[in-house]
Amino acid sequence: MAQPPSASKTQAAQAGLLSFPSAFHFAVTFGAVHTRHPEAAFQEISGLGAEMETEAVVEGGRNDYVHFLPKPVKHPRLVLKRGMADKTSAWVNWCKSTLEVGLAKKIRPRVLRIVLMDREGQIIRQWSVTNAYPVKWEVDPFNSQRNELAMERIELVYASSMRDS
Repeated sequence: MAQPPSASKTQAAQAGLLSFPSAFHFAVTFGAVHTRHPEAAFQEISGLGAEMETEAVVEGGRNDYVHFLPKPVKHPRLVLKRGMADKTSAWVNWCKSTLEVGLAKKIRPRVLRIVLMDREGQIIRQWSVTNAYPVKWEVDPFNSQRNELAMERIELVYASSMRDS
C-alpha cells in the first residue's frame, strides 16, 4: 500500500535525506504577499543573486599577503522570459509606464516575490526582490522557419534580494 506524500516526506526527513526542490514550478508576483493567481506566468527566470566584489590592498612592507576589502554588494539583472502577454496585463502596463515615457514620469519601483513550489502548489522557497523596475523589454526574433511561440523578455534592476524561506 502506497503511503501518502506527506508521510514519505516525513520519513525522508527523519532518515536525514536531503530534499532538493525542482526548478520548474514557480511564480512571480507584485508585492510582498504571494497570491494564488499571479499577475503573469513566466517560462524562465534568471539573475536572482548577489555578488560582493573586493578591492586588493597591498600593505607597505608586507610582501607575504594582500588585504581584500569588501565593496558594496551588486545584483545581476533579473531576466523574465515568457510568451507575449495581453496588452492589459499589469506587467505590460508597468513596463510601458516605465520604458515608453522615459523620465517624463516618475519610475515606480516595486517589490517582487518569487516563489518556488512543489507539485501540490505549496511554497517551498521564496525570495523578495526590492526596488525593482524594468530597464529593458524586447521580443525574440520572429522566424517563419520555426513553429514557436512569440516570446518576450523583460530585464529588471533591483536593490536587494532576500531569501525568505
